Amino acid sequence: MAVRSIVKFPNPLLRSVAEPVELFDGDLQALASDLVDTMRAAPGIGITAPHIGILKRLVVIQLPSAAKPRIYVNPSVIQASAEMIRHEEGSVSMPGVTEDIERHARIRVRYQDLDGNERFEDAEGLLSVCHQHEIDQLEGLFWTHRLTRLKRDRLIKRYSKLMRTS
Repeated sequence: MAVRSIVKFPNPLLRSVAEPVELFDGDLQALASDLVDTMRAAPGIGITAPHIGILKRLVVIQLPSAAKPRIYVNPSVIQASAEMIRHEEGSVSMPGVTEDIERHARIRVRYQDLDGNERFEDAEGLLSVCHQHEIDQLEGLFWTHRLTRLKRDRLIKRYSKLMRTS
């Protein structure tokens, strides 16, 4: 449908909690389509409605190995393994910088599809990381807050320098 403008760090919208989706209609389908287009243009492998300034609980994820994007409405983690993994993360709202983040290796997610039907998905590895990253964003927890203060400060300095030179 359309590529939307992405909210850039440090915009306060990225620290806002998204509201649950209650209306499953054509507008939601159009928003999901715009998120897919915006994610691909960024480029990225995951995006939320708050990344484009809309505080709704809507997530799109498309791993490099996936044929098509997956859409998750009102997702939440309902189970998480004790085992943790580290994975390099970044954000479409903070392009050009990444850092390793520790996340649960395996999770179970409850969500709704675009028609409002309840669904469940078990995820591990990169998909698990993506779910946790995007659901954090819906909770107003930007990914950099999973870093130590020292690593976060260094990353923000690198990002600021990158933005000044581009």
